[in-house]
Amino acid sequence: MKIAAIEKDNIVIKEVNRISLDARQGAIVRVIGCGLCGSDIVKFVHKIAKDGTVLGHEIVAEIVEINSATDFKIGDEIVTSHHIPCGKCVYCKNGNVSMCKHFKETNISPGGFSEYVYLSEEHLKNVAYLKPENLDYIEASFYEPLGCCVRAVKRCDLLENSTAVVIGLGTIGILMSQALKAMGMKVIGCDLIDARIELAKQYGIDAINSKNIVTAQNYISSKTENYGADAIFMTSGADKAIEPALKFVRNGGKILVFSSTPHDNSAYPNNEIYYRELTVLGSYSPAPCDLKYSLDLLKQGKVKVKGLSTVYNLDDIMKAFDDTMSNKIMKAYVKVKQ
Repeated sequence: MKIAAIEKDNIVIKEVNRISLDARQGAIVRVIGCGLCGSDIVKFVHKIAKDGTVLGHEIVAEIVEINSATDFKIGDEIVTSHHIPCGKCVYCKNGNVSMCKHFKETNISPGGFSEYVYLSEEHLKNVAYLKPENLDYIEASFYEPLGCCVRAVKRCDLLENSTAVVIGLGTIGILMSQALKAMGMKVIGCDLIDARIELAKQYGIDAINSKNIVTAQNYISSKTENYGADAIFMTSGADKAIEPALKFVRNGGKILVFSSTPHDNSAYPNNEIYYRELTVLGSYSPAPCDLKYSLDLLKQGKVKVKGLSTVYNLDDIMKAFDDTMSNKIMKAYVKVKQ
Protein backbone atom coordinates (compact mmCIF):
# COMPACT_ATOMS: atom_id res chain seq x y z
CA MET A 1 0.00 0.00 0.00
CA LYS A 2 1.03 3.61 -0.52
CA ILE A 3 1.89 5.91 2.33
CA ALA A 4 3.08 9.53 2.34
CA ALA A 5 5.85 9.71 4.94
CA ILE A 6 8.07 12.50 6.21
CA GLU A 7 11.65 12.12 4.99
CA LYS A 8 13.95 14.94 6.12
CA ASP A 9 12.46 18.13 4.66
CA ASN A 10 10.14 16.36 2.26
CA ILE A 11 7.11 14.12 2.18
CA VAL A 12 7.62 11.13 -0.06
CA ILE A 13 5.40 8.36 -1.38
CA LYS A 14 6.47 4.87 -0.33
CA GLU A 15 5.18 1.36 -0.90
CA VAL A 16 4.83 -0.74 2.26
CA ASN A 17 3.08 -3.97 3.14
CA ARG A 18 -0.67 -3.57 3.46
CA ILE A 19 -1.86 -3.68 7.06
CA SER A 20 -4.43 -6.20 8.30
CA LEU A 21 -6.35 -6.82 11.51
CA ASP A 22 -4.35 -9.89 12.51
CA ALA A 23 -7.00 -10.93 15.08
CA ARG A 24 -7.22 -7.44 16.58
CA GLN A 25 -10.55 -5.83 17.32
CA GLY A 26 -11.37 -2.83 15.20
CA ALA A 27 -11.35 -2.23 11.47
CA ILE A 28 -9.09 -1.73 8.49
CA VAL A 29 -10.38 1.10 6.34
CA ARG A 30 -9.44 2.20 2.87
CA VAL A 31 -8.92 5.95 2.98
CA ILE A 32 -10.99 7.78 0.38
CA GLY A 33 -9.58 11.19 1.20
CA CYS A 34 -8.03 13.21 3.99
CA GLY A 35 -8.00 16.93 4.75
CA LEU A 36 -4.71 18.69 5.42
CA CYS A 37 -4.83 20.24 8.90
CA GLY A 38 -2.83 23.22 10.12
CA SER A 39 -1.40 20.96 12.82
CA ASP A 40 0.05 18.73 10.08
CA ILE A 41 1.85 21.78 8.69
CA VAL A 42 3.19 22.71 12.16
CA LYS A 43 4.44 19.17 12.82
CA PHE A 44 6.18 19.09 9.44
CA VAL A 45 7.70 22.58 9.40
CA HIS A 46 8.90 22.58 13.01
CA LYS A 47 10.08 18.95 12.82
CA ILE A 48 7.84 17.86 15.66
CA ALA A 49 7.05 14.66 13.78
CA LYS A 50 9.94 12.26 13.18
CA ASP A 51 11.06 10.92 9.81
CA GLY A 52 8.82 8.04 8.77
CA THR A 53 5.70 9.63 10.29
CA VAL A 54 2.51 9.55 8.23
CA LEU A 55 0.50 12.67 8.97
CA GLY A 56 -3.21 13.28 8.41
CA HIS A 57 -6.29 12.61 10.51
CA GLU A 58 -9.28 14.27 8.80
CA ILE A 59 -10.28 11.09 7.01
CA VAL A 60 -13.24 9.74 5.10
CA ALA A 61 -12.87 6.02 4.54
CA GLU A 62 -14.48 2.71 3.58
CA ILE A 63 -14.39 -0.30 5.88
CA VAL A 64 -12.70 -3.27 4.17
CA GLU A 65 -12.05 -5.55 7.16
CA ILE A 66 -13.73 -5.57 10.56
CA ASN A 67 -13.85 -7.42 13.88
CA SER A 68 -16.09 -5.35 16.11
CA ALA A 69 -19.00 -5.39 18.52
CA THR A 70 -20.38 -2.29 16.78
CA ASP A 71 -22.94 -2.27 13.96
CA PHE A 72 -20.41 -1.18 11.35
CA LYS A 73 -19.85 -3.58 8.46
CA ILE A 74 -17.64 -4.04 5.42
CA GLY A 75 -18.49 -1.49 2.75
CA ASP A 76 -19.63 1.23 5.16
CA GLU A 77 -18.29 4.67 4.35
CA ILE A 78 -17.39 6.48 7.56
CA VAL A 79 -15.84 9.55 9.10
CA THR A 80 -13.75 9.33 12.23
CA SER A 81 -11.52 11.34 14.51
CA HIS A 82 -8.14 10.18 15.77
CA HIS A 83 -8.10 10.73 19.58
CA ILE A 84 -10.32 9.27 22.32
CA PRO A 85 -10.41 10.51 25.93
CA CYS A 86 -10.54 8.03 28.81
CA GLY A 87 -13.48 9.80 30.47
CA LYS A 88 -12.16 9.04 33.96
CA CYS A 89 -9.06 11.15 34.66
CA VAL A 90 -8.94 14.58 36.32
CA TYR A 91 -8.75 16.25 32.91
CA CYS A 92 -11.78 14.45 31.51
CA LYS A 93 -13.82 15.06 34.67
CA ASN A 94 -13.08 18.78 34.40
CA GLY A 95 -13.89 19.03 30.70
CA ASN A 96 -10.26 19.22 29.54
CA VAL A 97 -10.41 16.07 27.42
CA SER A 98 -7.61 17.08 25.06
CA MET A 99 -5.21 17.12 28.02
CA CYS A 100 -6.05 13.48 28.85
CA LYS A 101 -3.04 11.15 28.60
CA HIS A 102 -5.12 8.48 26.86
CA PHE A 103 -6.43 11.09 24.42
CA LYS A 104 -2.88 12.03 23.42
CA GLU A 105 -1.75 8.40 23.11
CA THR A 106 -4.60 7.17 20.92
CA ASN A 107 -4.42 7.70 17.16
CA ILE A 108 -5.24 6.14 13.85
CA SER A 109 -2.42 4.00 12.45
CA PRO A 110 -0.67 5.01 10.30
CA GLY A 111 -1.83 8.57 9.58
CA GLY A 112 -4.54 9.52 7.13
CA PHE A 113 -2.20 10.10 4.19
CA SER A 114 -2.12 6.37 3.60
CA GLU A 115 -4.16 4.00 1.46
CA TYR A 116 -5.19 1.91 4.46
CA VAL A 117 -5.57 2.74 8.15
CA TYR A 118 -6.26 0.72 11.29
CA LEU A 119 -9.04 1.96 13.57
CA SER A 120 -9.30 0.51 17.06
CA GLU A 121 -12.52 -0.68 18.64
CA GLU A 122 -12.41 2.50 20.74
CA HIS A 123 -12.46 4.60 17.58
CA LEU A 124 -15.42 2.68 16.21
CA LYS A 125 -17.38 2.98 19.45
CA ASN A 126 -16.65 6.63 20.26
CA VAL A 127 -15.73 8.81 17.29
CA ALA A 128 -16.70 7.01 14.08
CA TYR A 129 -19.96 7.62 12.20
CA LEU A 130 -21.47 6.64 8.89
CA LYS A 131 -20.90 9.33 6.30
CA PRO A 132 -24.20 11.18 5.80
CA GLU A 133 -25.56 10.49 2.33
CA ASN A 134 -26.16 14.18 1.63
CA LEU A 135 -22.49 15.07 2.14
CA ASP A 136 -19.80 14.43 -0.45
CA TYR A 137 -16.41 13.14 0.65
CA ILE A 138 -14.79 16.56 0.83
CA GLU A 139 -17.63 18.02 2.90
CA ALA A 140 -17.55 15.02 5.26
CA SER A 141 -13.80 15.50 5.82
CA PHE A 142 -14.61 18.67 7.78
CA TYR A 143 -16.17 16.56 10.55
CA GLU A 144 -13.11 16.76 12.84
CA PRO A 145 -11.96 20.38 12.24
CA LEU A 146 -15.51 21.64 12.72
CA GLY A 147 -15.65 19.59 15.93
CA CYS A 148 -12.66 21.59 17.16
CA CYS A 149 -14.60 24.80 16.53
CA VAL A 150 -17.70 23.48 18.29
CA ARG A 151 -15.61 22.77 21.38
CA ALA A 152 -14.11 26.26 21.28
CA VAL A 153 -17.55 27.84 21.21
CA LYS A 154 -18.69 25.66 24.11
CA ARG A 155 -15.58 26.48 26.15
CA CYS A 156 -16.22 30.19 25.78
CA ASP A 157 -19.62 29.64 27.48
CA LEU A 158 -21.39 32.67 26.01
CA LEU A 159 -24.95 33.78 26.56
CA GLU A 160 -27.20 33.26 23.56
CA ASN A 161 -27.18 36.19 21.14
CA SER A 162 -23.76 37.38 22.35
CA THR A 163 -21.54 39.14 19.83
CA ALA A 164 -18.35 37.36 18.83
CA VAL A 165 -15.57 38.66 16.62
CA VAL A 166 -13.47 36.12 14.73
CA ILE A 167 -9.98 37.40 13.92
CA GLY A 168 -8.56 35.54 10.94
CA LEU A 169 -10.77 34.29 8.10
CA GLY A 170 -8.84 31.31 6.89
CA THR A 171 -10.64 27.97 6.74
CA ILE A 172 -10.88 27.65 10.53
CA GLY A 173 -12.08 31.25 10.85
CA ILE A 174 -14.88 30.58 8.38
CA LEU A 175 -15.79 27.34 10.19
CA MET A 176 -15.66 29.07 13.57
CA SER A 177 -17.85 31.93 12.38
CA GLN A 178 -20.49 29.55 11.04
CA ALA A 179 -20.37 27.40 14.19
CA LEU A 180 -20.91 30.50 16.34
CA LYS A 181 -23.91 31.53 14.24
CA ALA A 182 -25.36 28.02 14.31
CA MET A 183 -24.99 28.01 18.12
CA GLY A 184 -26.94 31.24 18.56
CA MET A 185 -24.34 34.02 18.42
CA LYS A 186 -24.00 37.20 16.39
CA VAL A 187 -20.73 37.14 14.48
CA ILE A 188 -18.37 39.64 12.88
CA GLY A 189 -15.35 38.27 11.06
CA CYS A 190 -12.24 40.27 10.27
CA ASP A 191 -9.08 39.78 8.27
CA LEU A 192 -6.39 41.81 6.52
CA ILE A 193 -6.93 40.14 3.13
CA ASP A 194 -9.86 41.41 1.06
CA ALA A 195 -10.23 38.13 -0.86
CA ARG A 196 -10.82 36.25 2.39
CA ILE A 197 -13.34 38.85 3.53
CA GLU A 198 -15.28 38.46 0.29
CA LEU A 199 -15.15 34.67 0.58
CA ALA A 200 -16.46 34.84 4.16
CA LYS A 201 -19.39 36.95 2.97
CA GLN A 202 -20.29 34.19 0.53
CA TYR A 203 -20.82 31.96 3.57
CA GLY A 204 -23.15 34.49 5.18
CA ILE A 205 -20.56 36.03 7.52
CA ASP A 206 -20.58 39.75 8.32
CA ALA A 207 -16.91 40.43 7.56
CA ILE A 208 -14.70 43.52 7.64
CA ASN A 209 -11.09 44.47 6.95
CA SER A 210 -9.28 45.17 10.23
CA LYS A 211 -6.20 46.82 8.71
CA ASN A 212 -7.47 50.14 10.06
CA ILE A 213 -8.08 49.16 13.68
CA VAL A 214 -9.95 52.37 14.54
CA THR A 215 -12.39 51.95 11.66
CA ALA A 216 -12.96 48.29 12.54
CA GLN A 217 -13.37 49.13 16.22
CA ASN A 218 -15.97 51.77 15.37
CA TYR A 219 -17.90 49.26 13.28
CA ILE A 220 -17.90 46.70 16.09
CA SER A 221 -18.93 49.38 18.59
CA SER A 222 -21.85 50.37 16.35
CA LYS A 223 -23.06 46.76 16.44
CA THR A 224 -22.71 46.36 20.22
CA GLU A 225 -24.18 49.56 21.69
CA ASN A 226 -20.61 50.84 22.06
CA TYR A 227 -19.64 48.08 24.51
CA GLY A 228 -17.44 46.02 22.20
CA ALA A 229 -17.60 42.30 21.48
CA ASP A 230 -18.49 39.83 24.22
CA ALA A 231 -15.84 37.47 22.91
CA ILE A 232 -12.95 37.39 20.48
CA PHE A 233 -12.06 34.12 18.73
CA MET A 234 -8.45 34.27 17.59
CA THR A 235 -8.10 31.89 14.65
CA SER A 236 -4.94 33.73 13.60
CA GLY A 237 -1.75 33.10 15.56
CA ALA A 238 -0.01 36.24 14.31
CA ASP A 239 1.40 38.52 17.02
CA LYS A 240 -0.29 41.49 15.36
CA ALA A 241 -3.71 39.91 16.02
CA ILE A 242 -3.36 40.62 19.76
CA GLU A 243 -3.81 44.40 19.48
CA PRO A 244 -7.15 44.25 17.64
CA ALA A 245 -8.34 41.52 20.02
CA LEU A 246 -7.78 43.85 22.96
CA LYS A 247 -9.33 46.79 21.10
CA PHE A 248 -12.45 44.90 20.01
CA VAL A 249 -13.34 43.04 23.23
CA ARG A 250 -15.56 44.71 25.82
CA ASN A 251 -14.51 45.11 29.45
CA GLY A 252 -15.18 41.82 31.20
CA GLY A 253 -15.15 39.98 27.88
CA LYS A 254 -13.35 36.84 26.72
CA ILE A 255 -10.56 36.12 24.28
CA LEU A 256 -10.51 32.53 23.02
CA VAL A 257 -7.19 31.49 21.50
CA PHE A 258 -7.59 28.86 18.80
CA SER A 259 -4.27 29.17 17.00
CA SER A 260 -0.61 28.43 17.45
CA THR A 261 2.10 31.02 16.86
CA PRO A 262 5.56 30.66 15.30
CA HIS A 263 6.98 32.73 18.14
CA ASP A 264 7.13 32.22 21.90
CA ASN A 265 7.05 35.91 22.80
CA SER A 266 3.36 36.60 22.23
CA ALA A 267 1.77 38.06 25.34
CA TYR A 268 -1.34 39.81 26.60
CA PRO A 269 -0.52 42.84 28.78
CA ASN A 270 -1.18 42.02 32.43
CA ASN A 271 -2.77 45.41 33.10
CA GLU A 272 -5.30 44.91 30.31
CA ILE A 273 -6.34 41.57 31.77
CA TYR A 274 -6.34 42.82 35.36
CA TYR A 275 -8.03 46.21 35.14
CA ARG A 276 -10.51 45.19 32.46
CA GLU A 277 -11.29 41.79 34.01
CA LEU A 278 -10.67 39.98 30.75
CA THR A 279 -10.67 36.21 30.44
CA VAL A 280 -8.08 34.69 28.09
CA LEU A 281 -8.52 30.98 27.43
CA GLY A 282 -7.48 28.38 24.92
CA SER A 283 -9.21 25.53 23.14
CA TYR A 284 -7.59 22.64 21.33
CA SER A 285 -9.24 19.36 20.31
CA PRO A 286 -12.85 18.12 20.54
CA ALA A 287 -14.59 15.66 22.81
CA PRO A 288 -16.72 12.90 21.22
CA CYS A 289 -19.90 14.89 21.95
CA ASP A 290 -18.47 17.89 20.04
CA LEU A 291 -17.75 15.68 17.06
CA LYS A 292 -21.30 14.33 17.01
CA TYR A 293 -22.64 17.89 17.13
CA SER A 294 -20.26 18.84 14.31
CA LEU A 295 -21.57 16.09 12.05
CA ASP A 296 -25.14 17.18 12.76
CA LEU A 297 -24.29 20.78 11.76
CA LEU A 298 -22.79 19.58 8.48
CA LYS A 299 -25.62 17.15 7.78
CA GLN A 300 -28.29 19.79 8.46
CA GLY A 301 -26.53 22.38 6.31
CA LYS A 302 -26.08 24.80 9.20
CA VAL A 303 -22.37 24.95 8.40
CA LYS A 304 -21.42 24.96 4.73
CA VAL A 305 -17.95 24.00 3.51
CA LYS A 306 -18.35 23.40 -0.22
CA GLY A 307 -15.75 25.37 -2.15
CA LEU A 308 -13.21 25.75 0.67
CA SER A 309 -10.95 22.87 -0.40
CA THR A 310 -8.58 22.32 -3.30
CA VAL A 311 -8.16 18.67 -4.30
CA TYR A 312 -4.77 16.97 -4.71
CA ASN A 313 -3.91 13.35 -5.45
CA LEU A 314 -1.81 11.47 -2.88
CA ASP A 315 1.15 11.47 -5.28
CA ASP A 316 1.05 15.29 -5.24
CA ILE A 317 0.89 15.67 -1.47
CA MET A 318 4.08 17.75 -1.24
CA LYS A 319 2.48 20.30 -3.57
CA ALA A 320 -0.57 20.34 -1.28
CA PHE A 321 1.72 21.21 1.63
CA ASP A 322 3.63 23.83 -0.39
CA ASP A 323 0.50 25.52 -1.72
CA THR A 324 -1.01 25.64 1.75
CA MET A 325 2.13 27.06 3.34
CA SER A 326 2.43 29.74 0.64
CA ASN A 327 -1.26 30.72 1.06
CA LYS A 328 -2.08 29.86 -2.55
CA ILE A 329 -5.12 27.93 -1.35
CA MET A 330 -7.46 27.94 1.64
CA LYS A 331 -7.35 24.23 2.42
CA ALA A 332 -6.10 21.04 0.78
CA TYR A 333 -8.03 17.80 0.49
CA VAL A 334 -5.84 14.85 -0.48
CA LYS A 335 -7.65 12.28 -2.59
CA VAL A 336 -6.26 8.88 -1.68
CA LYS A 337 -8.59 6.37 -3.34
CA GLN A 338 -8.34 6.70 -7.11
